[in-house]
Amino acid sequence: MITVKNNITLIGKMGSDVRITTFESGAKVARFELAQNKNIRTNSGRTKNLTEWHKVFAWGNLAQLLEEFGGKGKSVAIAGWLVNRTYVSQEGKVRKITEIEIRQILGLT
Repeated sequence: MITVKNNITLIGKMGSDVRITTFESGAKVARFELAQNKNIRTNSGRTKNLTEWHKVFAWGNLAQLLEEFGGKGKSVAIAGWLVNRTYVSQEGKVRKITEIEIRQILGLT
C-alpha cells in the first residue's frame, strides 16, 4: 500500500524580506511570504493574473541560509509540509493559521 504523507512543493517568488527570530537557546526561525502567480482565462476570454500567497518558515541551518541569501523578489523552490496552529491575537480572539514548514529550498534564477 502506498503511504500518502503531508508533503508540499511550491515554486514562487519571495514576496517579503526574511524576518529572523533568534531565541535564547540560539535557535533561529526565518519567516516570509511566498507568492505564486498563475494566469487564468475569464469567461469573456481575457487572461487574468492571480497571485496566491503562502506563509512559510524554516528552522536552523535553513533559517541561516535564508538570512544570508534570501530577499524579496528572489525565485525559490521549496519542499516541506503544512503546519496548522492556533493562537490568540492581541485583541484576544482565537485565530487559526496554516503555514508551510520548509524542509528543503532551492534558489532559482
